[in-house]
Amino acid sequence: MINKVVESAMTAVADVRSGSTILVGGFGEAGSPATLLQALIEQGATDLTMVSNNVGYDDYGLAALIARGRVRKMICAFPNYAAGIAFRNRYLAGQIELELVPQGTLVERMRAAGAGLGGFFTPTGAETELSAGKETRVIDGVVQVLERPLKGDYALIRGKVADRWGNLTYWRAQRNFNPIMAMAATTTIAEVSEIVPLGAIDPDVIITPGPFIHRVTVCPRYNPT
Repeated sequence: MINKVVESAMTAVADVRSGSTILVGGFGEAGSPATLLQALIEQGATDLTMVSNNVGYDDYGLAALIARGRVRKMICAFPNYAAGIAFRNRYLAGQIELELVPQGTLVERMRAAGAGLGGFFTPTGAETELSAGKETRVIDGVVQVLERPLKGDYALIRGKVADRWGNLTYWRAQRNFNPIMAMAATTTIAEVSEIVPLGAIDPDVIITPGPFIHRVTVCPRYNPT
């Protein structure tokens, strides 16, 4: 019997290894897997490469992991904003690496990983510092940069409802980076507000099918996001 439900967030992240590359869903706080991130802090893995749209807020979730010196490198689109003080302090002190990736390119690199593609050409970042050391090609008169797939060892994502097979739905803005990241990792772990019986989710509203989800755990939140 297939049953991907695990008893707790701590159980879900128990085998995350130090040195792993981890994709973290969410756009700001919407769809952020905050409970899984807190469990990862308690679990102890270090020397991590984190892939996210941003670098977290204050001393919470991803930002708390960074503040504790557990992240070696951030790959993200938006590292510099007022609430990202944990990353900023460590970056200015030379304690964390940054790979800056335009938001659309970041998403497409993960989508390419999930689709098994070898890469793609894009004009975004061409003839700027972002293209340094990368292959470029002129296509239809436009300079384009070859971007490689971005795959995670793990993806931590947030959904709304799941069944024991891992079929997953999202609540409104949760459907941002989460579905793409679910496809781009070797092991995808989802936290959701509710587990329902098989057949209770209308197949037409399933966004991430069960084959992309390896573990799911119930993590109620104070709000639907």
